[in-house]
Amino acid sequence: MASRPNILILQADQLTAGALRCYGGRVARTPNIDALAAGGVVFDSFYTNSPLCAPSRFSMMSGQLPSRIGAYDNAADFAADVPTFAHYLRACGYQTALSGKMHFCGPDQLHGFEERLTTDIYPADYGWTPDWTRFEDRPGWYHTMDSVTQAGPCTRTNQVDFDDEVVFAARQKLFDIARGKDKRPFCLVVSMTHPHDPYTTPQEYWDRYEDSEIDMPRVSMPVDELDPHSTRVRHVIGLGLQTPTERQVRDARRAYYGSIAYVDDQVGKLVQTLKDARLDEDTIVIVTSDHGDMLGERGMWFKMTFFEGGCRIPLIVHAPGRFAPRRVRECASLVDLLPTLAELGHGSAPELSAAIDGRSLVPALQGAAGPGEVFGEYLGESAIAPIVMIRRGSLKFVHCPADPDQLYDLASDPDERTNLAARATHAATVAELRAEVARRWSLPAIHAAVLASQRRRHFVYGALRQGRYQPWDHQPVRDATRAYIRNDQELNDLEAMARFPRVS
Repeated sequence: MASRPNILILQADQLTAGALRCYGGRVARTPNIDALAAGGVVFDSFYTNSPLCAPSRFSMMSGQLPSRIGAYDNAADFAADVPTFAHYLRACGYQTALSGKMHFCGPDQLHGFEERLTTDIYPADYGWTPDWTRFEDRPGWYHTMDSVTQAGPCTRTNQVDFDDEVVFAARQKLFDIARGKDKRPFCLVVSMTHPHDPYTTPQEYWDRYEDSEIDMPRVSMPVDELDPHSTRVRHVIGLGLQTPTERQVRDARRAYYGSIAYVDDQVGKLVQTLKDARLDEDTIVIVTSDHGDMLGERGMWFKMTFFEGGCRIPLIVHAPGRFAPRRVRECASLVDLLPTLAELGHGSAPELSAAIDGRSLVPALQGAAGPGEVFGEYLGESAIAPIVMIRRGSLKFVHCPADPDQLYDLASDPDERTNLAARATHAATVAELRAEVARRWSLPAIHAAVLASQRRRHFVYGALRQGRYQPWDHQPVRDATRAYIRNDQELNDLEAMARFPRVS
């Protein structure tokens, strides 16, 4: 086995951990993910650092919390000088490639990846910048309850078009690596957009379930008992304008499970491709997501919240020749992936060129305890001030200067029904956590930075839309003159090089 492993990262979008069987889910049919979990290291309490697409991904790539790198929302610029795990792996001799979504915003659409095989499903400009000063104005480009009220089967969608291309390109890349002359180890990220809403799935996947199998939300909360941020989320997604029926909730969850089955099929194809390309024994396979989905729990949908459905995600690391199958109970999060990948690529913990907020998970993969704590930030749509989260032991603490504190004990209250923050019995704990928040974050400074960034981006976006518009969206380059059969090589030589395995 190679001393430096190949790394294949399979990332789903909006996949909540609790939906998977290896995390206790009972509905989704995911035999391929189940097999990776059975032979791999499963992190039971793994979290996003920000329950929104772009900030979570920028934190994962950089190992830094959103406020440290200005990754406030889905239109935040990801600065080109922020080191990512792709930079670190590339610097130590890896070939790095991305197929699929990473929601990079700004002119740099590579961020250390040597090659990007597809464009992104989302725009790369500043058009989706929120405006905290006009919270009452719902953005027309954001989630709506149409995703729920119009849930059901389909033939094609934008998302199916995208993920079919993503997986095809990734499989082709693996075969190209197997046949090619470049013998560097590889890190290939395959990032799909499923099971992200809208809640619709091809008929084949819809038909894998019956209505009677679909579990309904466990936690129902009267609107007047919701915390203020949850009320704001309801406003931003238009929940006050459309109240889904029981039938629509069931259909939305059925379509979500169908989309998970679609993701699982793609995972199976990619794992089989590794085997067919004879790369499987030297490749670590990692399965994760960017954030979760509330799926109607507490009457809420999508993400934007630090309740478990929105922020707890899977992490499965499958490399049975290197790491014995086990489960890691202690908390960890996406920022821990950069130091983990850098250590795996270097063979030891390397010197990093930027301060990070994560800790390597290699000791946990080898049998030690996990980091044991997670820090999160939410600075996007539905917020009106910074929201921060501390998860440690069995406790989760959520603090926002605009809202009452929230404290939950997940050991005794896994559904987060009882907020302990105002109880006298927990006053000392809350005081300690508030003091820690004050030490770790300057929330007034972060608030001012978010508002200033929003003003700049609104202006720049408007100015760039005047006259000739030059998009930043990634344009994959494919040189067709080098594809298939051309006259710059002898035909027999060309066919021999394209054949795999080679004929001796």
